[in-house]
Amino acid sequence: MQNNPIIVGLDIGTTKICAIVGRKNENGKIEILGMGKAESLGVMRGVVANIEKTVNSIKEAVKIAEDKANVEIGEVYVGIAGQHIKSLQHRGMLIRSNLSEEISSSDIDAIVQDMHRLAVPPGQAIIHVIPQEFIIDNEQGIKDPVGMCGIKLEANCHIITGLITAANNIERCVSKADLKAKNLVLEPLASAEAVLTEEEKEAGVVLVDIGGGTTDVAIFQDGIIRHTAVIPFGGNVITEDIKEGCSIIKSQAELLKVKFGSALANQMKSNEIVSIPGLRGREPKEISVKNLAGIIQARMEEIIECVAYEIKNSGFEKKLIAGIVVTGGGSQLKHISQLIEFHTGMDTRIGYPNEHLAKGFDEVKSPMYATAVGLVLRGIAEQSKYAVADTVTNDDKEAVSVKQKTKDLRQGTWFDFFFQKGKELIKDEGEDKKLH
Repeated sequence: MQNNPIIVGLDIGTTKICAIVGRKNENGKIEILGMGKAESLGVMRGVVANIEKTVNSIKEAVKIAEDKANVEIGEVYVGIAGQHIKSLQHRGMLIRSNLSEEISSSDIDAIVQDMHRLAVPPGQAIIHVIPQEFIIDNEQGIKDPVGMCGIKLEANCHIITGLITAANNIERCVSKADLKAKNLVLEPLASAEAVLTEEEKEAGVVLVDIGGGTTDVAIFQDGIIRHTAVIPFGGNVITEDIKEGCSIIKSQAELLKVKFGSALANQMKSNEIVSIPGLRGREPKEISVKNLAGIIQARMEEIIECVAYEIKNSGFEKKLIAGIVVTGGGSQLKHISQLIEFHTGMDTRIGYPNEHLAKGFDEVKSPMYATAVGLVLRGIAEQSKYAVADTVTNDDKEAVSVKQKTKDLRQGTWFDFFFQKGKELIKDEGEDKKLH
């Protein structure tokens, strides 16, 4: 276990910046070594709006995580989100030169690299290319082509794009915090790693990650990602609505939402009242819990409408057997799953990132840390992939080396043997001639 690499996931969110340090233990679970959290002051709706404030928050979160884990953090896997994220489908193709050679992972990598050169709108960059299914010599529906033979290899790819400036700003913040961004990962993909099971992905499922500034949507079906979207509304908009509707300050509105908030007004009693302290000796303000739930429900219904639109837009509306999994800080609202079920007619559960985690650090098992835990999982998966690739490469080199040595040895031995025999024969013939 000590040899397993330590991975750090850095979730740069709208309300919080969170760094989680973890590694795989001997049972295949993720052991959380440390976690640091700081208030996010320079991010708006998932996009960096103030570099200096964001850098300070990253440094604070990373320092806390370093102290708890007793490690020095140098490289991080960073999440990216925001309204600028778009997704599209595209088919790539590779004509192979040798029919007898098996298709290898390098052929798939070649298609993915080729997809990264795809023309996208100005100012956009490709963040992820995810192969969905493969076609070999017009034979469709192949999920894993490695080891098969064929000349024409095609891949249907899910391509995720984002603003170059947004990605650059994230990388700049990370580098200014004296860290190196190992990889940029789309946040809904990271959250999906943490809270979805393989069975749900196979059956068809919608992941809804309600964060502070954005609500991320990822749709899986038949084990393949089919659609991704980022809705520019989140928990902060609900807090703003409470602030305006109840005429209170933002910090009080946030506290009200967390402690007494509900997504269903008809579940609350009309005679329940919460008293808010007045400012500078003024009279306390009394707020009805039912009215508070009414404000929250109105905004939540708007977010759910956007999610329903994305589900319909994906074309997989009738194929999502596993329903909806809602995660993120916003999923902790009371009665949220009932409201989503009522509006979409789909089974809904709250997604907790505890399935992959070892015992300990119970705080991390909250839905609000799903993205950060998912980033650690993505990092571990990536490191394992590189480790396997390196082992295969080294094995190949050793095999070639052994083969070459054997060949050289064989060549040398037989060549020396025949050369020596030839010399002896010539010498014998020469001696015979002298005698005659």
